Order: sequence, then C-alpha cells, then structure tokens
Amino acid sequence: MSKDFLLEIGLEEMPAKYVTSSVLQLEKRVTDWLKDNQIEFKEIKTYSTPRRLTVLVEEMAEEQANRVEEAKGPAKKIALDDEGNWSKAALGFAKSQKVAPEDLTFREIKGVEYIYIKKEVIGEKTTALLPSLEKVVTSMTFPVSMHWGSNDLRYIRPIKWLIAMFGEEIIPFEITGVSTSNTSRGHRFLGKTATINQPSDYPHALLEQFVVVNASERKQAIVEQLRELETMENWQIREDDDLLEEVTNLVEYPTVLAGNFEKEYLELPEEVLITTMKEHQRYFPVFSQEGELLPHFVTVRNGNHENLDTVARGNEKVLRARLSDADFFYQEDLKITIDEAVAKLQNIVFHEKLGTLTEKMERVQKVALMLADYLNWQEEDKQDIIRLTNIYKFDLVTNIVGEFPELQGLMGEKYALLQGEKPAIATAIREHYLPSSAEGVLPQTDLGSLIAIADKLETLIGFFCVNIVPTGSADPFGLRRSAFGAMRIIQANGWDIPMLEVISRIVDMERAEGATELPSADVKKEVQTFLKNRLRVILQGHHIRHDIIDAVIGGDPNVIPQLIDRAQILNKHADAEWFRPTIEALTRVVKISKKYEDGVEVDPNLFENEYEQELFDKLEKLKYDYAGLTIVDRLKAFADLRTTIDGYFDNTLVMTDNDELKNNRLALLFELASFIKEFAQMDEINVK
Repeated sequence: MSKDFLLEIGLEEMPAKYVTSSVLQLEKRVTDWLKDNQIEFKEIKTYSTPRRLTVLVEEMAEEQANRVEEAKGPAKKIALDDEGNWSKAALGFAKSQKVAPEDLTFREIKGVEYIYIKKEVIGEKTTALLPSLEKVVTSMTFPVSMHWGSNDLRYIRPIKWLIAMFGEEIIPFEITGVSTSNTSRGHRFLGKTATINQPSDYPHALLEQFVVVNASERKQAIVEQLRELETMENWQIREDDDLLEEVTNLVEYPTVLAGNFEKEYLELPEEVLITTMKEHQRYFPVFSQEGELLPHFVTVRNGNHENLDTVARGNEKVLRARLSDADFFYQEDLKITIDEAVAKLQNIVFHEKLGTLTEKMERVQKVALMLADYLNWQEEDKQDIIRLTNIYKFDLVTNIVGEFPELQGLMGEKYALLQGEKPAIATAIREHYLPSSAEGVLPQTDLGSLIAIADKLETLIGFFCVNIVPTGSADPFGLRRSAFGAMRIIQANGWDIPMLEVISRIVDMERAEGATELPSADVKKEVQTFLKNRLRVILQGHHIRHDIIDAVIGGDPNVIPQLIDRAQILNKHADAEWFRPTIEALTRVVKISKKYEDGVEVDPNLFENEYEQELFDKLEKLKYDYAGLTIVDRLKAFADLRTTIDGYFDNTLVMTDNDELKNNRLALLFELASFIKEFAQMDEINVK
C-alpha cells in the first residue's frame, strides 16, 4: 500500500537566483532520506515560487519492507573464553544487535572464524519515520541566510508556514515555532489561504489562489505571452535564458505587459539602455524585425490582467528615472578625456599589497611586451601595446561604469572610439576582460588576446607573490578564472609561449616591484602547480583519459597548445594495436635511465653489439629531425623505435659489472629518455 506525501516550506520572498537551486537541494535531501530509510516510492515532483519550496512524493510506501540483516562480530578466539563460554565481547555484540546469545553463529572469512548474526528486521510504519524530516528541512544550506526573532536557525528567509501530509494525515513537527498543517498560502495580494485535502490536490488548490507552483509552467506561460506580444506588435523580443529564469522566480502568477520610454533616450549607447532594463529592472528589451532597439520594454507582473495600464505607467516612471540618470552620467563622461581619466587611476588602489591601478597597468605593459617578443611581433604592434596598456583601465573611473560595473570594457571601447583611438586598441580594451566565465567567449583579436593573457597572468602571479592564493572554495579575486581564461586564450590562438620561462620572469618582476612575501622559488613552484590543476580541467573537458592527463602534465607544463595536442594524440591512439607495446618499451627506457650519473657522455667506441649501434643511430636521427616533426610524427617516431628498443634490451645487459660499459649504456638511454619525457611521462599511462 502507498500514499502520496507533500512537504511545503513556506517562506518570505527568497532571492530569485537561489530558488531553483534550493528546491533541487530539497529534492535531493528528501530522496536521500527516503533511500536511507529504505522507503519505496514512485517519483518525486518539485514545485517552487519565490515564497515556497515544495516536494510531492508519489506512491510512498506506508511502511518499510521487512528485511534480513547480517552483521559480523569479533573473531572466535575473542568471542569465546578458555572454557568455551561467550566472552563479554560476544555478549556485548549480541546486545548491540538486539539478539539472544544463542542466535550467534560462526562464519569463516579468509581462514579466520568470526561471530555472525542473521536477523529479520520488521519494517517500521512510514508515519513513525516522517517526523524526522524536520532535520532534512533544518539542515538545508544556502548562499545567503539569516536569523529572525529569537530563533537559532539560520535560513534563506524566515519560515512562515509548513505543510507535511501523508495522504490525508498531517505529519506533526515544528520548526521555529511554526507547526505543520494542511494549509498553504495563496498569492500575496490576489489569493487567500488554501486547504490541501490530498497531496495530489496541491497544484490545483494553489492555482485557485493565483499561484502557479510549477516553475516550468510559469516559465512556459511567460514565453507564450512574450511570443503573442511579439506577433501582435511585430516586435522582436530576444531569448534570454538567464533573465527568463530570474523573472520566473520573481513571480507566482505571471502576466506580461509592455511599456514605453522617450525616443530621445535611444541616443544613449545601446548597451547602456539594455543593461538598465535587464540588470536593474528585469525588463526585456524590444527590437524591430531589423534588429534595431525600440523605445519599448516588456516586463512580467506578479498578478493578473487587471489595471495593466496603471502598472505599465508605474514601470515607465521608474525606467524614466533610471534612463535620466544614465543620460546624465553619459554626458558627463563625454566631457573628460582619456588622459584625464587615466590620471585618476593613480589614486585607486588595486590591492593594498600590490599598489594602485596605475602601477598594475605598468606591470601588465612589461608582461605584454615580453609576450610580444616571444611571439615575434613587429615594432608597430609593440607601439599599440604600449598605448593600450597606458589607458586600458581608464573607463573604470567613468560615471557609467561606476553605475553599471558590468559595462566595464564595453564603455571603454565606445569612449576610446569616440576620442579617436585606433579600432584595434578600442576593441582590445573590451576584450581584455574576456572570457568572463569558464566557458565564456574568448577575445577575437590578437591584441585583445595578448593583453587579456598579460593582465590575467600578472594578476595571478602578483597575488601569489604576496601569499594570497585560493583556498578550498574561496577565491575572492577570481584567480582560478584568470588562470583558466589565460590558458584557454593561449590554446585557441595556438601560441607557443614558454610558460615556465614566462612565470619565472613575471615572478622576478613582481619581486622587483616589492611583492616579496614569499621566496621566488616557492612562488614559481606554486604557480606551476596551480596551472597544472587548471590544465587538468581543460583536458578533462576534451574527454582525455585521466592517466594520459597525468602523463602529459606530469612534468613541467610549458607550451600549452603542444601539451594539449600531445594529450589528444595519445588519447586518440590509445586503443591502437601498436600503442601498448610502444608505451611499454618507452617506459622501460625511462625507468632504467634514472640510474644514469651526470657527466657521462655516450661513446660509440664502447658499443659491443649491433643493437647498441642501431639504437644510437636512430637516436641521432631523432635528435636531428625532432624540432621539425609534428606531434603526430613524433609519436610515430617513438613507435618506430619500439622494435629497436626491444632488440637492444634483448641483447644488451645494461647493468653490467663493467662500470664503463654500464655508464655508457645508461648515458645512451638517458639521452633517449629526455626526448620521451619531453613528450609525456609514459610510465603514467595505463596499458595493462
């Protein structure tokens, strides 16, 4: 037999961005509770609005199934005393398992006998277990939480009502003075209380009180109303998943309506208008069929269709004030030059241990010019770098960016173009913030890519130099994102930048500038490890085998595009017939070469057989050709060496008693191993 179960947590309005994640957390915790308590059920449905988190468990069993449990106790030699009677340990085990001593038996495991018991456990009634769900509710965690009244519980918002029903029966428990019942609350203004007679009645009962509890249905209703408005007005309302998700979680009964603003505000940059509408007011911008921004907006009301004109006028008034402010800020920004804005940066502290923004820009300029040298850029390109790094943060002191921080870079590009900067420099001002997320869009220009890499590496290494590093989930300065972004850009451009050398030079520069809290060697090592971990994430994103990832980043990660290419090539050929014997042969070379002693050079005159000479000749050819070989050709060259390596080991005793011969053979293997290890740590690859 089974019944449906309903659990609703009624709250004051939650922040919209946490509603979905919170109800999914509740679903998982209830699911885990059901499994831990071995209660069978058919399905769990979730419902959520700004004021409630709900799960409905369909066909929950009315009692646990009876089950047979086994438990292992002490070994026989401990369980019996010298006279063959049960010892205190055995009797204590029986008591803990709630069985009589005569129910104890012995079972042999790996030659040792242990006490064992087998007992039938009668399943408990579900109604007796359900009150413990109180702990499921109170154990939830949130990105933001609060106390209220005299309660000790911290929660996302104060709990105002609770429903816990198994069939028609109310499951009794209390949290912060709120007792469970079968009564929910409807829409704050349109609805009344709703009595739930059966859990399955829940969605319909709330809908009668102007609450659409199914978030997917609310979202679909908004989308349908947007499409209807588009058709009616011949508008284009662009899809915006993030805005749609947020608006869905702001309302309980959605009604779409449109409003207008004055055409003269269209003279503002489009980004300013859109940001004002989306980020500050949660409005959808409206475009013509040709893609031009129109003086209209669309919003979603938490209510019905009554008095929509009044609601629209209210929203228009609020937006008008916002746009008026934006227009004032924009006009004020146009009065100052870039150089005047740059001068203000010397009064803005980037970080107390790393100086002002002006000092940071000077360091980034040095890094960018260093990278340009590695990439063989021309003098004209370097002049663009110098101009760009002299000004690229100037928009941070503009009024618009002060009001709308999300427009940093975008407004820098626009203001730079208005003041006659080269388009390439203006674009790079915007692109140096990219990517803005782990999978975000990358810079599309070389100059933008270079300055983005330089800015991110300087930030990362600068903070490491003053011993500010990410710990656990804490990364307040976004250093993981900086490292990940820099490496994605390097990979996308295929730039063979020697990262180890770059890291070393930036660390030395930072220390020369006064960032000296940690020794250089420690910083260099920590940065390399940090980058290795980010590389691991990138390679996992390419679906590279974990052992191959270990192999390619096992040494010092240097030229990132080549490293990623090597991982992909190894992964691609891992199932080839020749792969396993090749890796085994190369691994044997690397392992034996570790016994090599520095200072010994290969002397062909000491070779005693043709196999030594053959391996030497092929190594010489590899040394000559290696720099010009592609990644694929290098792996093929190693594969071609396999039979020679096998023949060498089959006919040559490397660790001979003759020290001269032994050292000569180790020297030969050491030279070959240096090429193998440059490609990958082959002994990390699992070929068994």
